[in-house]
Amino acid sequence: MKISLVTDAWLPQVNGVVTTLVELGRELRAAGHQVQVIEPGQFRTRPCPGYPGIDLAVAPARELGEKLDAFQPDAIHLATEGPLGWAARRYCLRRGLAFTTAFHTKFPEIVNAAVKVPLRLGYAVMRHFHAPSSGVMVPTPSVLEMLRGRGFANLREWTHGVDTDLFSFRPDAGLFPGLEDARRPLSLFVGRVSYEKNIEAFLRTDLPGTKVVCGVGPVEEQLKRKYPHVRWVGLLPRPELAKLYAAADLFVFPSRADTFGLVMAEALACGTPVAAYPVDGPLTVLARRREDGAGALGGAMHEDLQQACFAALAVPRHEARRRALDFSWARAAQLFASYLVPARDRAAPGGTPAAVTHLS
Repeated sequence: MKISLVTDAWLPQVNGVVTTLVELGRELRAAGHQVQVIEPGQFRTRPCPGYPGIDLAVAPARELGEKLDAFQPDAIHLATEGPLGWAARRYCLRRGLAFTTAFHTKFPEIVNAAVKVPLRLGYAVMRHFHAPSSGVMVPTPSVLEMLRGRGFANLREWTHGVDTDLFSFRPDAGLFPGLEDARRPLSLFVGRVSYEKNIEAFLRTDLPGTKVVCGVGPVEEQLKRKYPHVRWVGLLPRPELAKLYAAADLFVFPSRADTFGLVMAEALACGTPVAAYPVDGPLTVLARRREDGAGALGGAMHEDLQQACFAALAVPRHEARRRALDFSWARAAQLFASYLVPARDRAAPGGTPAAVTHLS
């Protein structure tokens, strides 16, 4: 099958969406599919306002159309709601082509945190974007229910994976260059240092040992000045990032806005337990124990982040690793392919997508 994947998030950006799409493309190709990735680096770009390091395509419609015309895909997937996503949406609607979409990021929360745009307005725009989609792929059940409550249709529960070979298990937290002198325990955050990640909730939490932040972003300098005792390591290549996860005693995920939180699965794979709020993302990655209805798998969740951290520090590293093994990129790609629809067999808006057995 020939699959066109249109995304505004791609390398050299470093975030969970990019990692998901890179791994998805790799698995789809390994399964014998042809994958065309249409991404900002193929167009004239400009920096995203307020987010240095993220470039957006400028007026991409004509070039994007030429790429899709040349490839003649069997299925079209719009991964993001940026300029390329909107241009591809218009392309498909004008030609009567069916397509699928994904809800990776809570952009309404991001815009609300940055410039106070009301959530109601933000979700109205997102609902309009996804309305013609034959299948909106959503990474967690709780996000799916939230979107359903906001009037989204054609929702499909998806999942993500983790590379358990790259992010390999360490039975004991190791040393990381430059942090050898850091007091234990090491509490780690990995991710974009931006408004919506709620990083300050982690930085102001009273914890023993040393806090480490891996990532860059628009509020980095502000937080560095405010929290001078935090160790800031910037961006790391993924093999080095795996070593950092394995060197940490605890991974702290303070975000309330992420739809999944791939970094949690990566930390778990290295044996590092996770502390988080009981919100979308953690409620899936750290699924509650079924036998007693409480606790979490591979870490701890609590509305008091300090309590979550102390509880997670008591979780054995082998339990964290065991939870990570539940997430497979091969399974995620297989599920993704099953949700694709034939581009030239469009269902009526709001209707049931055509059968796709022959596509997967």
